Amino acid sequence: MGTMRQKGFLILGFLFSSLMVLAIRWISESETDSIINVPSLAPSPASVRTPLPIMRRSVTLNDGTYNYHLNLSSFEAEFPHLQSYNCTLIQEPHPEEQEAANQKLLILAVKSNPGSGARRAALRETWAKKWDINGYRLRPLFLLGKTNVKGHMDIVKLESQMYGDILQWDMMEGHHNLSLKERCFLEWLYLNSPQVHYIFKGDDDEFVNPDALVQYIAEHGTPNKIHGAHQHRAGVMRGSKYRISQTLYPQDRYPGFVSGGGFLFPGASVKRLYEASQLLPVFPLDDVYFGFLVLAVNLTFQHNNRFYVNGLAYNACKYKQAVVVHGISSEAMPGIWREVQNTKCQNKT
Repeated sequence: MGTMRQKGFLILGFLFSSLMVLAIRWISESETDSIINVPSLAPSPASVRTPLPIMRRSVTLNDGTYNYHLNLSSFEAEFPHLQSYNCTLIQEPHPEEQEAANQKLLILAVKSNPGSGARRAALRETWAKKWDINGYRLRPLFLLGKTNVKGHMDIVKLESQMYGDILQWDMMEGHHNLSLKERCFLEWLYLNSPQVHYIFKGDDDEFVNPDALVQYIAEHGTPNKIHGAHQHRAGVMRGSKYRISQTLYPQDRYPGFVSGGGFLFPGASVKRLYEASQLLPVFPLDDVYFGFLVLAVNLTFQHNNRFYVNGLAYNACKYKQAVVVHGISSEAMPGIWREVQNTKCQNKT
């Protein structure tokens, strides 16, 4: 009897393990394999989508030449809240309008914080508003965490009621929590905007040219590429606010990523990126973290010099061709915007 019962348990265990493998396609941690085809863990129809379970684990990714190991235990020891946070919204944007049959949705997602009301006001006055451009419907969203300054939180609540463009979570604002904004924004897109065609992601201190952005998508957009200022094998900093400890990440270089100062990614990639975000440890630098997600799902990068993430000396015609220029103050933004819109420039062939 003991032997029969033992065999029964073994059979049940085998069946359970087989079902789990079919459900989540166990991710390889081999020395040579990257994460390929991150599995679907939820029903696909938008009407029944719910947040996917967090199932973090250690992984080894490979870019075809180099391996990159992320040890979950090290991440849990140094940044436990990044690994365990559940995305809880406290301000949500107004529901999206139904786009016309011939329109595609382009979301302008802007990282901001509750105390930057003047910057948001300057952007709403200029480029961060609803547009209809060459078959695209552009919609702005401001991505925020919370603060202990009650007045700032009250202002955000009022902005949310007036403009309906605030997406705010209950995480505290902070440099390392920018990675949570990446993860939680992917979750929001997956749950609420499955029809989005492209997403531009940037900061609240930059000039963005909506016409140039739409033109860029028409010329270069593909379902499998992330566009921006590509950083190839950037060195790991052991000091400054970008400090990463040797214990957390012992390697000297990162895989490729695009600068968080402004980049573009296709809506077709959201589902896979979100699924990867539930599995990989959350890295405490947001652009590097996004790079790990991109590597995990085998997307590629396309570098373009029109993403001026390190700023650009002002010239109206150069700004007219730029997709994004980082480092513009809220005071300067309206004047720059007006001059760029009113300046006629010769097209360069």
